[in-house]
Amino acid sequence: MYSDRDIAIQVEGVSKHYAIYDQPRDRLKQFIVPRIQRLVGRAPRQYYRDFTALQDVSFTMRRGETIGIIGRNGSGKSTLLQIICGTLTPSTGEVRVNGRIAALLELGSGFNPEFSGRENVFLNGAILGLTREEMEARFDEIAAFADIGDFLDQPVKNYSSGMQVRLAFAVSVCVEPDILVVDEALAVGDEAFQRKCFARIERIKEDGGTILFVNHGAQAVIQLSDRAILLDRGEVLCAGRPKFVVNQYQRLLNVSAGEYDRLRSQIIAAADEERAREVEVGVKGEGEPAKSSDDTTSLSAEPVTRQPSSVTEEGYDPSLTASAVTRLEERGAKITDVRITTLNGAQVNLLQLGKRYRLQYEVEFVQGALQVGAGFGMRTVAGLMVAGASTFLQRKQRLSCVNAGERKLVSFEFTCSLLPATYFVQCGVRGVVSDEEIYLNRVFDVICFRVLPEEESILTGYFDLEVLPALEDIRGF
Repeated sequence: MYSDRDIAIQVEGVSKHYAIYDQPRDRLKQFIVPRIQRLVGRAPRQYYRDFTALQDVSFTMRRGETIGIIGRNGSGKSTLLQIICGTLTPSTGEVRVNGRIAALLELGSGFNPEFSGRENVFLNGAILGLTREEMEARFDEIAAFADIGDFLDQPVKNYSSGMQVRLAFAVSVCVEPDILVVDEALAVGDEAFQRKCFARIERIKEDGGTILFVNHGAQAVIQLSDRAILLDRGEVLCAGRPKFVVNQYQRLLNVSAGEYDRLRSQIIAAADEERAREVEVGVKGEGEPAKSSDDTTSLSAEPVTRQPSSVTEEGYDPSLTASAVTRLEERGAKITDVRITTLNGAQVNLLQLGKRYRLQYEVEFVQGALQVGAGFGMRTVAGLMVAGASTFLQRKQRLSCVNAGERKLVSFEFTCSLLPATYFVQCGVRGVVSDEEIYLNRVFDVICFRVLPEEESILTGYFDLEVLPALEDIRGF
């Protein structure tokens, strides 16, 4: 349990219902007819359909925490943020917010289109409770971050969508809020601005700020979040470690309509098991590259600090296994026997920097497909993708046609350039079926491997850049 002063946002049993009218006149009928029917003792008739945007959503957000909300379109993410920010009223339930909240919700929200950008900056500051003197002290920083030049003194109605989001985000992050709430609106900006925004979010996070954001990008959720929430059909389907939640989200994105309800039940059951596991072993930190070969977060394996008798000469430790494989629905193919081998064919999971290896897996096709490509990815313990390849990206690398019943061996030869840490492997097969490009099968965290530490290494991060350091006297001065 958290004390009140440790809580930034408390959401308890929040639901949001909307009345959907098929015709405009039904709205008038609903206003008049049921009242008359009650007066004459008849059961009132309903002229609308009830749409549930959110259903009994509850969660607690601690101060200094970053939570990412993920889900398909229409799952209720933006509705939830608007209720938390006070721009929507819940039908039932309660939201408590402790601290000043700055929000970047839908495009242009909080701006008067007739006012200039400069005037809107001060208007937003007043809404947030800042004095004009406080906003003047921050104005230069806001203008520099937005970087829209002379348009700052033009009416906002003349702005492009990108300029609006630049100014809105600049105001949100430069007023030093207690809580920052960001919707998917950041996707409007160009790549350079998006990177600038994420860098500022990371700085706010490092400074102990509280951040709640919605993003469809799995990597952004994994990289920035301490916890993640998966919303679907207005309900919290699961919550917890970003890597686990994102894996369940990927399963939802790739499931067929006929299997959707069954998969939802599986995800709810998996979430219960995840919570039980966290209670048993405690939630371990995520998000940083492993510091040594002893990092076994999320693995059912013992640390490998020496060469025990069970490890093969080539470098295979049978105790180093992935504990939570996530398999997406098979839609025409099945991936099996994923392994990393030496060039001589010996299976390994303890790799050495600079050596060549093969990643291999078998694919059984249960139905025919066109333009078939295969790929793999390597992810950190926290779920951040750091390397991979896909033949589907190059048409000449695809198989033009694969028939039902065929089996293929997929093989990628690579040089291990990853620095010492534990990594997980994901694999996928993609093709064209009935004129639609789909994943025929995909598996996440199917195997794991460890890159062994190097003696007297100066390298940091994830990759070996073959650095040649130099520290010399400067001559000629």
